[in-house]
Amino acid sequence: MSSAKPLLSKRQSSSSSSSNGIMHKCQLSTNRSPKKVCLVGSGNWGCVIARIIAANMASSPDVFDPVLTMWVFEETVDGRKLSEIINSDHENVKYLPGYKLPTNVVAVPDLKEAVAGADVLIFCVPHQFLGKMLPQIKDQGLVPDCIGVSLIKGIDFDDQGVVLVSSIIQTALDIDCSVLMGANVANEVAAGDFCESTLGCNDLRHGAFLQDLFHTNRFRVNVVLDPHGVELCGALKNVVALGAGFCDGLGYGGNTKAAIIRLGLIEMKKFCYRFFDGIKEDTFFESCGVADLITTCFGGRNRKCAELFVKDKGVTWEEMEATVLNGQKLQGTGTAKEVFHIIEKTHSLPEFPLFAAIYRIAFEGADPTTIVKL
Repeated sequence: MSSAKPLLSKRQSSSSSSSNGIMHKCQLSTNRSPKKVCLVGSGNWGCVIARIIAANMASSPDVFDPVLTMWVFEETVDGRKLSEIINSDHENVKYLPGYKLPTNVVAVPDLKEAVAGADVLIFCVPHQFLGKMLPQIKDQGLVPDCIGVSLIKGIDFDDQGVVLVSSIIQTALDIDCSVLMGANVANEVAAGDFCESTLGCNDLRHGAFLQDLFHTNRFRVNVVLDPHGVELCGALKNVVALGAGFCDGLGYGGNTKAAIIRLGLIEMKKFCYRFFDGIKEDTFFESCGVADLITTCFGGRNRKCAELFVKDKGVTWEEMEATVLNGQKLQGTGTAKEVFHIIEKTHSLPEFPLFAAIYRIAFEGADPTTIVKL
């Protein structure tokens, strides 16, 4: 273990403050009903979530406005605007083909128009987009008791250490932001397969309200008061999934993949405890933790593309995003870069041999077989 003094400080995993120390009151405290919900994002996972929450909203008109507004990044598909296809055909034919969206989902390509008057903002876009989107949302203006929910799996960093996506949203908009993460392969959820997810909240009152929005008998949502732990698990497991994909590309068997998963879980926990105070041990045994790690290492886009990266020498991550993922983004590659930067800057590389090996294979041309030479 390195004895060098860390250059970055720990973040506080507090249930009452944001990363910049701003105290946030419990919101959604007004009696204004029904509550308006806006889903910011309309990709594969965004449309799956839209199917769930739109049905819940329609069945609880006393609690929720029945119309789910969904911001759509406008694209042209077969000569038609994607937003028009969604609103007329009730299907996202590009990112979730074959599954109908409820008729109370309304696609809106203008971001300010979509978020106007929303009591709940659900974010489901690549975290790289937030830098341009959040100022527009702030400029639009938010209702006094608005809250956010992040479904985005990724992390960033600054001079003080790790920065979570929920903290970026919370600081930019001055709202409380919960997180939803879990072992949720999008197409399996869309097909109605039973699964669980973890809702990390700062306040149980928010948790109870948001559970009503997301929970169904096929999509079981458990509430925990550890949003930072939930979010870190959701981001870091994608890095481990790259390692699992490298193993698959090399033709290694189940024993090797199981070892990579175990070592990955250890490094996930170590990273959380190393850079955040207050992370709860039980969170790693929720759906967002070990369950999501296992699912992602056996399925999902990060594992799949990592396998192809080894088999198809010379293919780039960007090429796979454009072709294999039909334009969608990988989360694991970006997170692997951020994680490596943080552990390198804090002289912590000896503590994270798996994370370091995954980064070097993905971006420095290291031999993929080094995944088992830790």
